[in-house]
Amino acid sequence: MAAPQKGGDYRGFILLSILLGTRRGAWAGHILYSVPEETDKGSFVGNIAKDLGLEPLELAERGARIVSTGRTQLFALNLRSGSLVTADRIDREELCAQSARCLVNFNILMDKMNLYPIEVEIIDINDNAPRFLMKEMTVKITENTAPGVRYPLNEARDPDVGTNSIQSYQLNSNQHFSLVVQTGDDGAKYPELVLERVLDREEEAVHHLLLTASDGGNPPRSETARIQVTVVDVNDHAPVFSLPQYQVSVPENMPVGTILLTVHAVDLDEGLNGEVTYSFRKITQKILQIFQLNPHTGELSTLEGLDYEVSNYYEMEVQAQDGPGSMTRAKVMITILDVNDNTPEVTVTSVSNLIPEDTPLGTVVALFYLQDRDSGENGEVTCTISENLPFKLERSIDNYYRLVTAKNLDREKLSVYNITLKATDGGTPPRSSETHISMNVADTNDNPPAFPQSSYSVYIPENNPRGASIFSVTAHDPDSQENAHVTYSLSEDTLQGASLSSYVSINSDTGILYALHSFDYELFRDLQLRVTAQDRGDPPLSSNVTLSIFVLDQNDNAPEILYPTLPIDGSTGVELAPRFAESGYLVTKVVAVDRDSGQNAWLSYRLLKASEPGLFEVGLHTGEVRTARALLDRDALKQSLVVAVQDHGQPPLSATVTLTVAVADSIPDILADLGSLEPPADPNASGLTLYLVVAVAAVSCVFLAFVIVLLALRLRRWHASRLLQAAGGLLGVPASASQFVGVDGVRAFLQTYSHEVSLTAGSQGSHVIFPQPNYADMLISLETCEKKDPLSIDFHECKDEAENIQQAPPNTDWRFSQAQRPGTSGSQNGDETGTWPNNQFDTEMLQAMILASASEAADGSSTLGGGAGTMGLSARYGPQFTLQHVPDYRQNVYIPGSNATLTNAAGKRDGKAPAGGNGSKKKSGKKEKK
Repeated sequence: MAAPQKGGDYRGFILLSILLGTRRGAWAGHILYSVPEETDKGSFVGNIAKDLGLEPLELAERGARIVSTGRTQLFALNLRSGSLVTADRIDREELCAQSARCLVNFNILMDKMNLYPIEVEIIDINDNAPRFLMKEMTVKITENTAPGVRYPLNEARDPDVGTNSIQSYQLNSNQHFSLVVQTGDDGAKYPELVLERVLDREEEAVHHLLLTASDGGNPPRSETARIQVTVVDVNDHAPVFSLPQYQVSVPENMPVGTILLTVHAVDLDEGLNGEVTYSFRKITQKILQIFQLNPHTGELSTLEGLDYEVSNYYEMEVQAQDGPGSMTRAKVMITILDVNDNTPEVTVTSVSNLIPEDTPLGTVVALFYLQDRDSGENGEVTCTISENLPFKLERSIDNYYRLVTAKNLDREKLSVYNITLKATDGGTPPRSSETHISMNVADTNDNPPAFPQSSYSVYIPENNPRGASIFSVTAHDPDSQENAHVTYSLSEDTLQGASLSSYVSINSDTGILYALHSFDYELFRDLQLRVTAQDRGDPPLSSNVTLSIFVLDQNDNAPEILYPTLPIDGSTGVELAPRFAESGYLVTKVVAVDRDSGQNAWLSYRLLKASEPGLFEVGLHTGEVRTARALLDRDALKQSLVVAVQDHGQPPLSATVTLTVAVADSIPDILADLGSLEPPADPNASGLTLYLVVAVAAVSCVFLAFVIVLLALRLRRWHASRLLQAAGGLLGVPASASQFVGVDGVRAFLQTYSHEVSLTAGSQGSHVIFPQPNYADMLISLETCEKKDPLSIDFHECKDEAENIQQAPPNTDWRFSQAQRPGTSGSQNGDETGTWPNNQFDTEMLQAMILASASEAADGSSTLGGGAGTMGLSARYGPQFTLQHVPDYRQNVYIPGSNATLTNAAGKRDGKAPAGGNGSKKKSGKKEKK
């Protein structure tokens, strides 16, 4: 019966509250709802979404949730409807006891960082009936008590408040007693039994009464207690307390069993009527569990420890009663003093465990709540963090704090922050607690890859294998994961018309460079690359580095002999030496070049083999073939020399050339002496006379044939001359005087390099290649001969005409000055101790000039007198290739029959025209011979 009645008591009230009473109030930024207690679980309290101006679905999207501390969660959010509903049974009396107004506070957390305070008022319903602490009360009244005396009765207690609490007391009808209800300062009602008629113990010793307590609920609830009134003998003094009320203040950390105070009452009666006993009045069951009162001594002590945070004040009444039953009462008030016995607590409400390093200043990264159950200064909590962190604390509403960024974050400096939140109260001594928060800094692509050096130089030898690794570059990116994944690439560029990517490739992951071709130092000597390192961030960052690849020369080219050129028709070229040649006579010059550079291109010449040992010698550095002694009549007419040219590489490479030197004074002598080109016999071999006879006979036959041919050719002079010139001719004669004009107009006939007469052996006879005869060290003018028929030239006649011309010393103005000579070309010709070029540039320039000069000499169609200021260089070197750009090649210009080459060293030193060597001596000798 009780349950249905209870439900009926407040069910209508709930409905009325929902329809009329439930409201939302807001003050100081709070949202206020009200709900009756004891409502069913899931009952509607209020529309949170509407009151916050949101749509219901936004609550779920913004992560709305209830945040409360220190109690069981009483309410819940329905994220689908946006409503606040009850989550459990709500008992107002349990939450707020006798408080006139019961408010439950909590916060709504949204977006992890925004708080909205909510208050719900719990409306009391009449769910508790009045309860008497003692179901049976005993009252002793002396028989001579005058009417009108009041006797306090034990009141009933009702945990409800307002009209639902106790409103009235009723006493069953009787003849001797009535009931008076007193109202205290706190509104509580106290029943008192009033004696209406004098009692007579002999008439009735015990009276039984029934006391009913009723509340003001709808419907009202009530409770009854029995009163037993015992009539005793006369006791005209009641106990009297020493104080009308007792007060005491004790700290909450008092030990259990400590006597808090002692109440004392005095009864002037004697004997049994004067024996006073003490007991509690107006006390709850909870107080009975905490305090105890000694009935004989009146000492009030503790049964368990006190806790300021549970209750800081206790009020109770004690009564003193003598033997016959006279009673008096006194109030006892106990105040609990707070002691700093609680440590501050830090509750982390929300925290961002991963924050980007580019987070703006002032961004909230954590939200936490501070609380201390103590009060006053003991409950005043302050929070601190380390000063060296890029964060700061900001206070939010209530005791909530926010942790915000105060400095720019850099993951590369520190990727994890271990933050210690230290909460300290204001007690003495203070108490503190620590809470640790770990925050990881997320990487952003804020660092480009970096190379250790701004540029690299790589040296690799030429002829490297294809696909070989030549270098490795590495760039470091302090970012992480994809932001630190570096890829390498080469910039697009061209070399000699081809893309650089066709020469070198790079591994995009490792940065290793590979050569796609075998490099040739002679083709190119350096390669400029730009390597780009780029990460995979968004957006990607990159950096460049310059890579210079230098190709090192290797000795991979053997010396190339430019002069004398190797024959292609099976013939053997012949160099002429007059019989009167003395020691040091310049016979010819071996010209060679090496396409390598530096030491690999430094050439040296040596005589490898000679048919007449000791007769000829070769300049070590110049390649000039000179006579080592004067020619003797016993020397063979044909000398074979093998000259070796070797570079200075490691290992050295070499080339050889075979020279045939014919000893003769004139063309008839040559035809007579060189009729046969069989290899010369060993000087030490036997049968020398037989070979000489056969040679003379052969030369005579050849001479006879040659004379016949000359006569035939004279009959067909111009026509035959053109045919001979077109076909290469047996005899090469100067084409025009302009072909022999030297530098600055000096006319010179260059024996070895200008015109050749080839001596070939075949089925059609023998041909002789020899230079135009020139006796002594003088320059011959051919102006008188060039207008004559080329086939009718009389060499002796031209010679005689030349002898009649007064010889002048060579003009030294055309020569280089010493300062104009690059390399070693300014050294004395034929000096075997000449130094090598000072650097690779000089060496290479020297090689190029030798090549140009030797090529023109080998052609036979152009001379060193090709034009003033150009030294007769081929047109392929361009008109800009003038004297100031080339070395001195006088070592290639010599006068046949002389043992010296053109030089201006002596003339420049002495200020005189240089002598003509031993030409005059040779000329006088020739005249005597005639």
